[in-house]
Amino acid sequence: MPELSREAKGQWRPMAEADVAAVLAIADEVHPAFPEDARVFAERLRLYPAGCLVFSTKEGIAGYVVSHPWRAMDPPALNSRLGELPGQPETYYIHDIALLSELRGTGAAALVVALLLARAAKEKLATVSLVAVNESANFWERHGFRKITSDKIIDVALIRKLRGYSDTATFMVRQL
Repeated sequence: MPELSREAKGQWRPMAEADVAAVLAIADEVHPAFPEDARVFAERLRLYPAGCLVFSTKEGIAGYVVSHPWRAMDPPALNSRLGELPGQPETYYIHDIALLSELRGTGAAALVVALLLARAAKEKLATVSLVAVNESANFWERHGFRKITSDKIIDVALIRKLRGYSDTATFMVRQL
């Protein structure tokens, strides 16, 4: 399990409903090109609290992750509510990891990825998937994720969803 550097000075803990406003503020700062409503975060927390964590420091929340079991090759569209989780999920989907700049480089991201991979294994899911944005594909590749290139994607709906994020969004999968 990766460790945090001394600079991190905090810990990952379960997200609470009271944290959603801080999560939204971090999302607005870290992902301004990918706005999502508070209701999206609140719904993910309600549907799968085990996959929603915040990095808590003395000063407040400095990062968050939202994840949940889902359908393979079918990431949710940006800023959309799910309604419910699938009865027989096929992948563990990482919706979002966002860290304020002071938390980057401290090992906090690597630690939470390890926690999410363990959660996916506990759910007995064969893969973990995500949509990489903001040039984060290299980070995800270092954690064993592989790009599903557009020439391998034959599902038009998936291609449309990726474009809903950005022209450079990349769908990535890791086998467990």
